[in-house]
Amino acid sequence: MSDWPEGRNGGPGERYGRGSANPQPEGARAMPHVRRRPAPQPQSPPRIPPQQGGRGHGDAPGYDSGYNTGQVYGGGAGRGPGDGGRGGGGPRGGDGGYVRPRPAPNWGRRLKIGALTLVVVVLAVSVGTYFWADGKLRREVDLSKVIDRPSEGDGTNYLIVGSDSREGMTAEEKKKLHTGSAEGKRTDSMMILHAGSNGPTLISLPRDSNVEIPSFVGSESGKRFEGTGRTMKLNAAYATDGPELLVRTVEFNTGLRIDHYVEIGFGGFAQIVDAIGGVELDIPKAFKDKKSGADFQAGKQTLNGEQSLAFVRTRYAFAGSDLDRTKNQQKFLAALASQTATPSTILNPFKLYPTMGAGLDTLVVDKDMSLWSLGSMFFAMKGVTGGDGTSMNIPLSGQSVNGNLVWDKDKVKQLVEQLRNDEKVTVKGD
Repeated sequence: MSDWPEGRNGGPGERYGRGSANPQPEGARAMPHVRRRPAPQPQSPPRIPPQQGGRGHGDAPGYDSGYNTGQVYGGGAGRGPGDGGRGGGGPRGGDGGYVRPRPAPNWGRRLKIGALTLVVVVLAVSVGTYFWADGKLRREVDLSKVIDRPSEGDGTNYLIVGSDSREGMTAEEKKKLHTGSAEGKRTDSMMILHAGSNGPTLISLPRDSNVEIPSFVGSESGKRFEGTGRTMKLNAAYATDGPELLVRTVEFNTGLRIDHYVEIGFGGFAQIVDAIGGVELDIPKAFKDKKSGADFQAGKQTLNGEQSLAFVRTRYAFAGSDLDRTKNQQKFLAALASQTATPSTILNPFKLYPTMGAGLDTLVVDKDMSLWSLGSMFFAMKGVTGGDGTSMNIPLSGQSVNGNLVWDKDKVKQLVEQLRNDEKVTVKGD
């Protein structure tokens, strides 16, 4: 008699799945029926008409046939197709999640941000360039040491000096540029540039001009030296006590106040020309000069630094000697300024920075010179070749007994008066 409860098949040794000691095969055993719980119904399910809900007409109310019509339940009450994609009608991603449509780009805002960024970058570069260039200026001339100065006039007057300084040049460079190896430095050219409302005026002062050396205070010693009425060549003033005495002598003999002083040596001059890729010049007549190294054919040509220096230094190849040389110097400097102040140089950092670096490293200026004043001088120099610009030698009346050039005092006085009043220059020079 079996000890198992009624309704169960098999004995203790006949458990299904665990083996049996009975040699007879296990018989079919009835498994207990497990009734599944019905799936929970959603709250307040919508009533589906018989023709749409998947039930036949004979199905009893509340009966779930298991047929899925595609309706999504459990997504939240009140959500249906067409509600922005949160129901069945919105676009879905690969994982079934809702993909929000990308908004159209705001081009107006992007352009404003781009323009603002560009302005900030330009300002940063400009400010950086200004301080970089300002730090390179050699402010070595103190015009406050100049005594008994003329009164100020309208416009701005620059004394531009080309010296024969060989500072920083190697022996090879001196040989190449035909500068010689003389110690110290002397003035090789001197010009007054007046920048005003009636156009720029460039006036060359021949270095052999016969001038009076006035009383002055030594730039280094601070000692006062009284004038004795002696006359000598203009470039001797520079050799005696440097830029300060040169300014004092020019002011004393002209009556025109000098506002700024600018000086450049041989090496710096050649470097600037090479940095901009040369200067194009039209030479009307061929000439040669062994001392300066000049050897030019007539016609348009581009001069490099070495050739440019030879061009502005040549004097012995001309009948007018120093007077003809000053005219060539004016012509070249105007061409240099005109060809440097161009968009291709100013907007090209690969030309602008080498040019500024070459020029600023070798320029000697007064302590009050700013980059703005230096730029104004440069553009005034460029304007000399324009319709309103004037270039001339200082008016001369002849030569002194020792061969120095004598200024025409009446014309010089009239010229200075026009410059001080910033009037149109009508005086003619040689």
